Amino acid sequence: MDALYPRLLVTRFAECFGFYRAVLPPLTGAALVKGTPEGPYANWDVDGQAVLVLFDRAAMAAALGTAGLPERPAAPAQDAAMLVLRVASVDDAFALCLRHGATPVAGPTDRPQWGPNLRNAHLRDPDGHLIELQSY
Repeated sequence: MDALYPRLLVTRFAECFGFYRAVLPPLTGAALVKGTPEGPYANWDVDGQAVLVLFDRAAMAAALGTAGLPERPAAPAQDAAMLVLRVASVDDAFALCLRHGATPVAGPTDRPQWGPNLRNAHLRDPDGHLIELQSY
């Protein structure tokens, strides 16, 4: 049983699927277990444990009866959640993500005030979810 099953609700399913299909295997060792670019569901695991699940936002809204509500708060707004990936090289991971459709937020930076030898970068996936890449 998965202790934590991180699931992102996305509106641009095919683009997010392509992004995570390209970056999760080299960054985390995760393998696609289920799903296609057509959606509405896809998941990647490492050693039988969920690393990330994508689910189409409209499909979830239909299941919950919330399709008439706004998708997100009006921009600009602070982020409510962030996906953090521990990687071997923040610089290499950042470049890989950018090549596959991520939008940069803050480039690779040393942050000793956050922890010894900590280096991180921030970007957004094709649907706008905030991602932190970190090494320490």
